[in-house]
Order: sequence, then C-alpha cells, then structure tokens
Amino acid sequence: MELNTLNPGKAAKGKSRKRIGRGPGSGWGTTAGRGQKGAGARKSAKAGRVAFEGGQMPIHRRIPKRGFKHAGVEFQIVNLKRLAAVSAVDFDAKVLFDLGFIKNVELPVKVLAFGSIDKAINVKVNAISEKAKAAIEAAGGKVEII
Repeated sequence: MELNTLNPGKAAKGKSRKRIGRGPGSGWGTTAGRGQKGAGARKSAKAGRVAFEGGQMPIHRRIPKRGFKHAGVEFQIVNLKRLAAVSAVDFDAKVLFDLGFIKNVELPVKVLAFGSIDKAINVKVNAISEKAKAAIEAAGGKVEII
C-alpha cells in the first residue's frame, strides 16, 4: 500500500448534497421540488418572514401597546425582622448572601423597616428606608450606604 493509492472511506466522504434544478435527469428539474405556482415557489418565500400571517394584520400590530418598561434599579429586599433574628452584628452583601437573605452579591441591596430590632447592628447596603435607618440608629447601630 502506497500513499498514492489511499482512498477515504465512505463515512469520511459524507453524503453529497442534492443538486436541485439541474435538468430532468436528476429528478429535481423544472420546478425543483417547489411544487407549482405560489409564494412557496418563489425564491425568497421559502423561510417566510417572522410573524407573517398570510397578509392578515399580524398579532403584534393588531393588539394595542400598553404600559411602559420600568427603567429603575431592582433592589434585593431584606427586612429588619430577618436581621434581628440572626446572631450576627455586621451585615454586608457577602454576609447577607451567606445567610441566604439575598440571591446575588452583585445586585444592590435595600433594607426595609418590616419588623423591629432591639440590638445594635452595623449595616453596609446600597439603600435603606428612613424608618429602617431610624430603627437601627435608635437601637445603637450604624448604617453605611455604599
């Protein structure tokens, strides 16, 4: 066996593509497998346009637009009640994540005043409500906005 006598196997060659529209002998001549007349026989209509409903007014244009997209910041909410139930004193995003109070360290955190607190805690968060800040400072704690 010499290098000039090697042939690739059938699996290496793969299946040759179907040559459509190359005369009647191929079996795919004349209409080239597209049937007779109509949109399906045209060059660009094979895939069709997205949301095209045959000339009928498409649903995305029939239904009126309503409302708006809120472009504000989405905070992860933590309540005072949950902070009071834990023995920890210092709270930041990492500690809150470890405790399971928030799901993502990267997203901003906001503390709200649901519940009460009677121990001094230190909180480092992105935002806090006025009532929550007053409650923490009244208990002898500190609030730092980062």
